[in-house]
Amino acid sequence: MGKSSRRSATDAGAEYALPVHAAKPRPHLGIGVMVVLITGLGAVALAGFVTVAAFFDGGNRPAPSTAAPAHGPAVRQDDTMAVSNHDDGLDANRLYSSGRLAEVACEAPRLHPRDATSMEVFLHTVTDCLDESWGEHFADSAMPFEPPNRVYWYASGQSPCGNYPVEGTSAFYCQANQGLYLGVADIVETSAGTGDAEAYGFLLSHEYGHHVQGEAGILDRYQDERSGQGTSADRDLWTRRGELQANCLGGVFLGSVADSFPIGGEGRANILKDVGLRSDRGDDRTHGTPQNGQMWTDHGMDRQDPAACNTWDARTELVD
Repeated sequence: MGKSSRRSATDAGAEYALPVHAAKPRPHLGIGVMVVLITGLGAVALAGFVTVAAFFDGGNRPAPSTAAPAHGPAVRQDDTMAVSNHDDGLDANRLYSSGRLAEVACEAPRLHPRDATSMEVFLHTVTDCLDESWGEHFADSAMPFEPPNRVYWYASGQSPCGNYPVEGTSAFYCQANQGLYLGVADIVETSAGTGDAEAYGFLLSHEYGHHVQGEAGILDRYQDERSGQGTSADRDLWTRRGELQANCLGGVFLGSVADSFPIGGEGRANILKDVGLRSDRGDDRTHGTPQNGQMWTDHGMDRQDPAACNTWDARTELVD
């Protein structure tokens, strides 16, 4: 599965190994930690959250995420939700036949959003859970999997996908180096300073969803298809399908840990509220409407199965 490493701001050259499935990050991590890497490079940016693959539409802003599903039901298993749009690569992915995500114990630590040490501990604990959950799921399906590189920042930096942070951007995934990037303070600002742990759990599991897409081979296929579109509107439609699938995959994970996290009725409402904050506003057409973002997230939490997340086979109105 690979080893992880973390870099201290006070000793930028020093790294130490941490087991991928460690239940909690080491207690001495604190405000001094500026950037955390888990196995390599890292990378992309997210507007509120933005997901990026290995290419750009221009400027320093990373391009929208890359994703593409394969074989499975749309939001509901009825003819009103799905379309006959079976592309040769997008509807034949083993992820869709891998079954429900197994439940893992993931008790969220106490969270104080304005305390950097508390946020770090929370982020690493939940990322450890994501590594364990998705890693075991891929292994059970005989699919290769490596956990993403973690880069949790306090200050500006560079990634293979561009500089960070970008204004309004608090987290992002970069396929170029399998990098999972989050601004420890920035995510608090883009979540309106909420103290609800579930909201940050959604942000993290959404970005991790893009890594799952990459490990399943979905991002490469999506990239090829999106780059061949002739208009910006068509490219945005492909981007929304990828982002909404990441919402759903994030929901799959959150649903699977609902008992231990825990996530009850109020917690679920907090997640959907945060989804709405991170959906499209104004002329931005890359992440989906608040209603669709919430629908796919909610659906993933209910079904807890990647097969429920085939946004590529969903009717256009469900990915607006």
